[in-house]
Amino acid sequence: MKPRGWPLSKQADKTLGWLVAEAAVALSAAGFVEPRRHARRLVSSALAISPADPFAHPNLAVDARQADRVQALLKRMVAGEPLSRIFGRREFWGLEFRLSGDTLDPRPETETVVEGVLRRIPDRNSPLRLLDLGTGTGCLLLALLSELPAASGVGVDIADGAVKMAVENAGRLGLGRRARFLVGDWATALSGRFDAILANPPYIPTGAIALLPREVACHDPRRALDGGEDGLRSYRRIAGSAPALLVPRGILATEIGAGQAAPVTAIMKDNGLVVDGVEKDLAGIARCLVARPAPYSR
Repeated sequence: MKPRGWPLSKQADKTLGWLVAEAAVALSAAGFVEPRRHARRLVSSALAISPADPFAHPNLAVDARQADRVQALLKRMVAGEPLSRIFGRREFWGLEFRLSGDTLDPRPETETVVEGVLRRIPDRNSPLRLLDLGTGTGCLLLALLSELPAASGVGVDIADGAVKMAVENAGRLGLGRRARFLVGDWATALSGRFDAILANPPYIPTGAIALLPREVACHDPRRALDGGEDGLRSYRRIAGSAPALLVPRGILATEIGAGQAAPVTAIMKDNGLVVDGVEKDLAGIARCLVARPAPYSR
C-alpha cells in the first residue's frame, strides 16, 4: 500500500530507496555515525511521510521536486545543521516540541532530569508546584506536567523568544492551563514556594564552546551554553535562590556537565542545600544532580 496522497510522477526515474541511499553516502562521507538511519529520517521528514515508508516502499517513484527538496536539506545537514533545527522540532519525553533560534535544542540526556524528579515524587496525583528556570522550549516543565495531572508550574527564561515558544508548546500539548511562562533573570523577583525547581542551565566553560560539535556551537544560542569561565556561574545563581523558594521537603533538580558533580555539590552545600542524589544518563555520565534544603535532606 502506498503512502496516502503520495504524488507519483509518470516521468520519475528515481525512487524512495534511491534517495535514502544517496543521502546515506553523503552523510557517511561527512562523518555521520549510522548514516543510513539519519538518511531515512531526513527523507521521511523532508517528504512528510512515515519513517517506515522507506523500509516498506523503497521502489516508490519520486519526482524531481521531491528529490530537489531532499538534496537541499541534505546540504544543510552535511554542513552541520541538525535535523531538529532544519525542521524546527524535536521529540522529548515522547512529546513534540517546536524550536526557535532562542531555544536550546532539547537532547535525550536531559530526560535524566525528568526521571530524577519523578523518582522522588511519592504521589503523582499531588497538586505540586513546579518552577523551571531557563525554560527554553518548556520541555522539562511540560514533560513533568504530562506525568503529574494535578501539578502546575512556572517557566522562566531571559529570552522573550524562548518564552513565546514555550507558551506555544504548552498550548499545542494541551498543557497551557497548568503552565505559565515569564521573562526573567533566573529567580529574580519570584516569590512563593515550590515543590520542585528544575533547571538545565548553561554549563559549558566559555573557552570550551568553540570545541563543541558544529551542530551545538553553531546552532544553539550561545547564552544557553556559556556557563562562564569555569562553567559554574549559573549554578551559583540558582543555588543562591533555591532555599527561599523550596518547600521544606522540596527538591532542586539540575542538569550538570561531565565532571561537574563535585563542584556543583560544593556550590549546593555553600548555599544551604544537601545533595540527595546524582542521576546518570544512558551513557553512564552523571547528568542530573538533585538537592534539598539541608535540614530536610534524608
